[in-house]
Amino acid sequence: MRHNGRVIVDCALYRKGKRAATADDRLDDLSDALQVARSEDGSFVWIGLHEPAAAELDRVAAELDLHPLAVEDAVKAHQRPKVEEYAGSLFVVLKTAMYDDTTSSISIGEVMLFVGDGFVVTVRHGATKALSDVRRRLETEPQLLECGPSAVLYAVADRVVDDYTEVALEVERDIDDVEEAVFSPEGGTGAERIYNLKREVIEFRRSVRPMREPMERLATGAVPAVHEQMRPFLRDVADHIARVADQIDNFDDLLTSVLNANLAQVSVRQNADMRRISAWVAIVAVPTMIAGVYGMNFDHMPELRWRYGYPMALALMAGICSALYRAFKRSGWL
Repeated sequence: MRHNGRVIVDCALYRKGKRAATADDRLDDLSDALQVARSEDGSFVWIGLHEPAAAELDRVAAELDLHPLAVEDAVKAHQRPKVEEYAGSLFVVLKTAMYDDTTSSISIGEVMLFVGDGFVVTVRHGATKALSDVRRRLETEPQLLECGPSAVLYAVADRVVDDYTEVALEVERDIDDVEEAVFSPEGGTGAERIYNLKREVIEFRRSVRPMREPMERLATGAVPAVHEQMRPFLRDVADHIARVADQIDNFDDLLTSVLNANLAQVSVRQNADMRRISAWVAIVAVPTMIAGVYGMNFDHMPELRWRYGYPMALALMAGICSALYRAFKRSGWL
């Protein structure tokens, strides 16, 4: 059963691991599909929603008898990753992540799932990819679909974690670029870019780390609503989340080191500039001092009336300046 409305992206009945055709089953509405799903083992209805309003989700909730607190969370969004059990249904919140190549930024969204007897509802908010490819993948694996709504829960969670892996790879490339720029002979990169990247990593970590506990609950059998055959698959997802979380922690530590190295490089360059400036000031001070002395209006001064006094003063300036220049050059100040 497919709906082409603005909110319901897709709605389908799955029977014996296959998507049922609406025309053959003569399903007129969600109630009919739900009744068929609950009358057969392994059958279920999968409804996909995208940013529904309260009234729009209430219609689905009334049909499936969803808990009002979970429905409220699904409408408002901005929830932490979690698993909540209600009478007759399971409510799961997953954080999604997408990488934008043009801005080198990470966008965070949410996917929420209502899992119950004969149904699963997916609700997407914010920066999330459509789940149509997840549907197509499951529809090619009837042995998973026969496990019921838990198969959808696994497939969606697996997709979310795969996206985490892709985002982590892009962030790693950005860090490599920043690290290369910091230690390049041309003179490093701006601290602002490093700080912005660090902020992106922190936001990414806030989405990934809280996912570990809910996925471990689903994978270890702490939630009875999860089909037993799906638990090994969910354990694999939980393991991947732990791996990405550790990788993000390493990113944060590495960016802190890169930021400190960048600040150290800036300090070293400033010190080098100050040495060069000080050396040139010392060199210029010599002719300034000599010229200042001989510019005083006294009658009795050495070599004041001497024929070669002017050339001697110029030679003295040039000689002392040349000696200072060589001395500063040897010491690395110039």
